[in-house]
Amino acid sequence: MEMPPNEPVPGMQKLLDNPFALLALGVGMPTVLYLFWGLIELINIPMAK
Repeated sequence: MEMPPNEPVPGMQKLLDNPFALLALGVGMPTVLYLFWGLIELINIPMAK
């Protein structure tokens, strides 16, 4: 099914058609999540006596 030329392209289609955005998400999301996870682990380490 072809879209009429005057209809705007949906945002999700623009994202999925851009390989560099997918690469940035694929590298950036795990980096941020692991960084956040590591900070939580550091906060939860008990203080030495």
